[in-house]
Amino acid sequence: MRVPDGAGGFSESWSSLGVLWAELTARTGRETVATGAAVSAVPYEIVVRGAPAGHPERPIAEQRFRDGNRLFHIRSVAERDPEGRYLVCMADEEIAV
Repeated sequence: MRVPDGAGGFSESWSSLGVLWAELTARTGRETVATGAAVSAVPYEIVVRGAPAGHPERPIAEQRFRDGNRLFHIRSVAERDPEGRYLVCMADEEIAV
């Protein structure tokens, strides 16, 4: 969300949208360089309860999940089953090494 900076502009900030149950499954990780520092990038498959497209409880790409200090940046969201009871979110966790 955008937050006024007091000088006529704005800065971007994260706000909590709620609490979810989730099942996390790690995929194959890799080491890369981001902004001059080495980071460990681990992709995750994150399963959450379903919500229809456009519903405020449905995660979307560019949002993130947080688990304590861990951050998972969402890349994509799709239905896991034909009835849409669960969603599978492909996300990346990056950790400085």
